[in-house]
Amino acid sequence: MKSRKFKMATLFSGAGGLDTGFIQTGKFKMLLANDVLPAPAQTYSENHLHKILQVSEFNSKSKLPAYLIGDISKIDFKPLGRLDCMVGGPPCQDFSIARATTTERRGIEVGRGKLYSHFIRALISTQPKVFAFENVPGLISANRGVAFKTIVDDFSKLHIRWDEVKKSIGDGNSKNVRNYSVIFKSVIDSANVGVPQHRRRLIIIGVRQDLIDWVLENELRQRTENMLLGRKSLISKYPLTAMEAFTGLTIPDLNDEYREVMKDYKFIAEKVKTEQAVKWRDTVWKKLTFDAVKDYIFLNNISTKHVDKSEIEEAFEAHVAVLKELGYYKRNLEGRRFVDGTNELPGESDDVSKRMMMIPPDENSTFVDGTKYEVKSRGMSHIYRRTHPLKPAYTVLAYGGGGTWSYHYKSNRGKLTNRERARLQTFPDNFMFKGTISEIRAQIGEAVPTRLGNKIAKALEIILERTKR
Repeated sequence: MKSRKFKMATLFSGAGGLDTGFIQTGKFKMLLANDVLPAPAQTYSENHLHKILQVSEFNSKSKLPAYLIGDISKIDFKPLGRLDCMVGGPPCQDFSIARATTTERRGIEVGRGKLYSHFIRALISTQPKVFAFENVPGLISANRGVAFKTIVDDFSKLHIRWDEVKKSIGDGNSKNVRNYSVIFKSVIDSANVGVPQHRRRLIIIGVRQDLIDWVLENELRQRTENMLLGRKSLISKYPLTAMEAFTGLTIPDLNDEYREVMKDYKFIAEKVKTEQAVKWRDTVWKKLTFDAVKDYIFLNNISTKHVDKSEIEEAFEAHVAVLKELGYYKRNLEGRRFVDGTNELPGESDDVSKRMMMIPPDENSTFVDGTKYEVKSRGMSHIYRRTHPLKPAYTVLAYGGGGTWSYHYKSNRGKLTNRERARLQTFPDNFMFKGTISEIRAQIGEAVPTRLGNKIAKALEIILERTKR
C-alpha cells in the first residue's frame, strides 16, 4: 500500500530548483507554485506538468496542481485547505530597507516588504505542519538585525503578531492562528551538502507548536542541524568541484585532464607582469604539484593531519555517490547537445577572449589591472572570474553584464554555458528550460540549488514523519 504524499505549496517559486529537490524524494505532492514572470512558469510547467493559471483564473475556478502567475496579494489560499508543508522565499529586497532607528519595524512593512506579509498570510490560511523560509544571508544583518529578529518572532508568536502583520496587507480576520517553533535558523553553504558551488542561503524551519513537545523539539533541532550544516559529513570537508560536475568524474580520475588544463597557465605571470600576477605565481603556482588529489587538498585548505589514506579514498567514494545521485556520473557535458539549447557555447568578443587568456583559474579582472587588458570602467572588483577546476565554483549570478557571468577554467573558453551553470546549481540534465538565453540565465541564477532543496525536503520529511497525528 502506497503511503500518502505530503501536500505542499511553494511561493516565489521561480523555475523550481528547490521544488525539484522536493519532488525527487517521491514523498511530496506539489499542489501550487507561484511567481510573477511567464518564462520561469513555462519552465516549471514543462518539467512538472503544472497547469499555468493567472491568479484571477485560479480564484474563480481552482484547479490543482497549478502554477500561478501574478500578484501574490491576490491569491486566495483557501482552496489549498490544510497543508503539510509550505516553502517560500520573498525576494531579498523585502528586507534591505534601511531605517533611521532600530526601534522601527517598517523595514518589512514598506514597499516590497509586503510580500513577506503575504507569506505569513499563506501560513495563516493553510496552517501547514511545517514550513521552510529561505532568503539571502544579508537578511540577518538588514535593518541592524531588526528584520531577522522580527521574522523569527513573528513565526513563534503568530497568534499575537498576525493582527499587526495584516495591517500592511488589509487582510480580514483569521481564527485559530497557530504558532510555530523555529527549530532551524542558520546560513547554509550549499557546498557543505554536495553542491559544486559556494552558495550561501539563510534557511528558517518552523514546526507547528501543537504538534511537538520540548523533547521532540530538541531532537528535531539536532537532526535538522546535522543534516543541513553537513556535520559529520565528509562532503563538507571534501567539497565537490566544478570539474567533477562538468565531467562526471572524480578528482582521482581527472589527473591528466587537470594537468592539461593547467599547463596553459604556466607562463601567465611572466606575460601579465602585474603585482598580483607575481604574487599568484609565488603563493599558488609554485606550490602546485600537478597531482590532482594533492592540489585539491592544498587549494581547498583541507587539513590532513592525523588523516590516513582511507579517509581521502572514502571522501572520493562519497563524490561518486553524489555524482550518481545527480545523474552526472561519467556523463561529460563537453560537446553534448540539449534540446533547449542550454549547452551552446556563448559568443565572446575578441577583447574579452584575449583578456580571459590572461586570467588563470580562481582569479578575476584585478589580475590584469595596469595592463592593456584592464577593465577600464568596471563597477565591481570581482568580475571576469575564472572558475577553478579543483574547487567549488563561485556563486552563480542571475543578472549583470558580461563580466558577471562565470567563466570556464579552460584558457580557451569564455563564459560557462547555461547548462554548465545548471549543473553547478545541481539541476538534473533532463530538466529543460524555456525562454531566451538571458531569461534562462536568470532562472538558473535565482534558483535554490536542487540538491540543497532535496536536503531540506529530507529534513522536513523526518519532521513530518515524527509529528504524524
